[in-house]
Amino acid sequence: MGNQTEAAAEPTVVVGVCLLKGKKVLLGRRRCSLGYSTFSLPGGHLELGESFEECATRELKEETGLDIDKKRMEFLTARTNELLLEGGKPCQYASVCMRAVMEDGGDGEPQNLEPKLCDGWDWYEWDNLPKPLFRPLHNAVLAGFNPFRA
Repeated sequence: MGNQTEAAAEPTVVVGVCLLKGKKVLLGRRRCSLGYSTFSLPGGHLELGESFEECATRELKEETGLDIDKKRMEFLTARTNELLLEGGKPCQYASVCMRAVMEDGGDGEPQNLEPKLCDGWDWYEWDNLPKPLFRPLHNAVLAGFNPFRA
């Protein structure tokens, strides 16, 4: 989910990870002021010099302790550009979304390694997502985004 306590003064690139397990995707309920109590993909801010794949791998590990099969990771979309005004300071996110599966087809369960930013992680069927979704994910879903069809 990244560090939303420091809202950017200029647009920020964020990378979300659609981690798939069968017909389910991993989501967590946000605790930070930006999108508080909404469900979001794991992910966070792209660091200088980092590839989308490196960011997705790092963020997922930092937030959940899970490892991605880097050979099977795929770029899905860069379709959202959100101006977020809630949570204190305004910020603008350009969102990239990557699709991934766990390393070695693992069945490991996510840990909540950032409890100040997330209430915990769980697996949800794409056709029965929890509500409310974090606005960038909500808008992507409304526009037809589906990590299982992409």
